[in-house]
Order: sequence, then C-alpha cells, then structure tokens
Amino acid sequence: MKKQRKNYLDLIPERVPGITWGKGEDGLIILEVENRGVFNRIAQRLFKRPQYTKVHMEKYGSFLWLLIDGRRTVMELADLQREAFGEEVEPLYPRIVKYIQIMESYHFIRFVN
Repeated sequence: MKKQRKNYLDLIPERVPGITWGKGEDGLIILEVENRGVFNRIAQRLFKRPQYTKVHMEKYGSFLWLLIDGRRTVMELADLQREAFGEEVEPLYPRIVKYIQIMESYHFIRFVN
C-alpha cells in the first residue's frame, strides 16, 4: 500500500491548547513551552535548567501565529501573508508549508479534522 502524502495547503491548523504566548516589546510573538518529562525534570533539579523555554518568533511567524484560528486553511493563511508582505515572502508556498511542518513537529499547532 502506498503512503498517502498530505497536501498541507488544504489543511486547517489550530494552536495547541495550553501553550502560553504573548507579545514582546517589539510586537513579535513569544511562546512559552513547558519542559516536561523525566529527563527534563532531572535537568531542572540537577543542572538548574528552566521549567519553561521561551520561543521568540520572527515577523512572518508572528503574523501567522495570530491568524491561526482553526478555521483558515494553510492556503488562506499564505494568501493573507502575501497580501501583507508581498514579494518579501516568495517563494511563498514552499516556505509556509515548511514553517507549518516545523510548528507541527514542535507541537505548537495541530490540524483540525
């Protein structure tokens, strides 16, 4: 049986509940991710590692983060980004698909069924 590939442009992303986020002084998004798990707890106690990691997003990621609402497709998000930034974001579709894949791999977003 062949493995079916996802068409990311048709998927609808939503933010994973429980991720705390806010805006920095520069207006860019900062995600606060809890470091969970046994190894993280050991590192926190023995090596004074932080319980939370702050992920600072750049301007394109911050723009997308605010638009991810569980209703818009990746294609719609890409079109909105093109409207806002124009040629700066080209090649748009490969870039936005890769960005969405990375955000999914870090469990910042998931896809609505």
